Amino acid sequence: MLSDAKIRAAKPRDKSYKLTDSHRLYLLVKPNGSKLWKWNYTYDGKQKTMAFGIYPMVTLLQARAHRDDSRAQLGEGKDPSNEKKLKVEANLNASRHTFERIAREWHDKVKSRWAKVHADDIIHSLARDVFPKIGSLPISSLTPPKILEVLTAVEDRGAIETAKRLRQRISAVFTYAIAKGIAEKDPSEKLATVLKPLPRGRQPAITDLGRLRKMIDDAETDYARPVTRLALRLLALTAVRPSELRGACWNEFEDLNGDEPVWRIPAARMKGDLERKQEVGGDHLVPLTSQAIAVLRVLWPITGAGPLVFPSVRHNSRPMSENAIGYLLNRAGYHGHHVPHGFRAAFSTIMNEWAERHGKKHDRKVIDLMLAHVPKEKVEGAYNRAAFMERRREIAVAWADMLTLSLPPPAVLVSRPIARIDDIFRTSRLERNELNQGCE
Repeated sequence: MLSDAKIRAAKPRDKSYKLTDSHRLYLLVKPNGSKLWKWNYTYDGKQKTMAFGIYPMVTLLQARAHRDDSRAQLGEGKDPSNEKKLKVEANLNASRHTFERIAREWHDKVKSRWAKVHADDIIHSLARDVFPKIGSLPISSLTPPKILEVLTAVEDRGAIETAKRLRQRISAVFTYAIAKGIAEKDPSEKLATVLKPLPRGRQPAITDLGRLRKMIDDAETDYARPVTRLALRLLALTAVRPSELRGACWNEFEDLNGDEPVWRIPAARMKGDLERKQEVGGDHLVPLTSQAIAVLRVLWPITGAGPLVFPSVRHNSRPMSENAIGYLLNRAGYHGHHVPHGFRAAFSTIMNEWAERHGKKHDRKVIDLMLAHVPKEKVEGAYNRAAFMERRREIAVAWADMLTLSLPPPAVLVSRPIARIDDIFRTSRLERNELNQGCE
């Protein structure tokens, strides 16, 4: 039996010689002074030798542990040398199968299912927030704490929704890796429960007129369907709820060639409970400015053949996706700064400030009426929704004039270059959110 003292005392000789231990383990001392661990064994009737490393990098205790593990493999009918080669190969493969490599492979496999815009967003988000931190690590070695560290860094900059989307994308990469036998489990699977919840409360809105105009111009310059650009413009001009805009039907617009054009949104499409939706005389009246009518005139040749003003690109009988305008704002760089619903807050803030300088006594109430807000002291059925129409039209004109001061006419929005239709829509997400009903 060997000991550390005996091994250290062993001096080199002219020829290599062995210092034997138990169960055919020995230390080969070479003329140059190096000491190598070797183990002889018999497999399938053949004599073989296996190396365990250099002393003292591999200690006596470690060499014996290697020998015992190899003897156990022999007992299972396995060749320890082959098992060692397989293990080395597996480790090499693991080092080659980095998270970034597998993520890009996954992306190449599945990107044809998505619109190009959506596919680009996915790989860009991974390249920005994930690859720099864990991209070079073997995917099979990643743990929940390591992935949580990546997602927490995204949360810490205030991008709560982005962190949640990244977790979903990381999870999809692991699902692919598991299917290929590269990983055994998804360490990101349970992390959704520990991420920060999305903030609730007032939705983000730009309420400075100059910044609002710039945002609209930036979004209208970005790639999109002409219908989406025009929907953004009409939403900004009318300050209606996004759901009311999406469901707009051509037969709701009255007197477009007359002196008092109006958009009559049926009570059934307004926000509220069943009683509100069934209210007689409960239609919401939106006075239309020349700028709003200009948008409709440009839209008519595009969608006028159907009942909906803003139909889905895939189904003329269904409204456009509820996410289309929001994605346009996000692509223009306003994610977290302004949402489609934010035009209502912008209109309320800017026009109430305007009313203080240029307005009349009841303008605050008029502005609330234009937003379809019911005063607290009124009940639904006792509220005159057609009141102050003349003043509402004056305020609408003032708003439209200020808002479009530096914006191009609507016709320009149609002539701007766009991506291919399939590149614009994030099909897998948008189609699920489209309404199933159109206009009567």
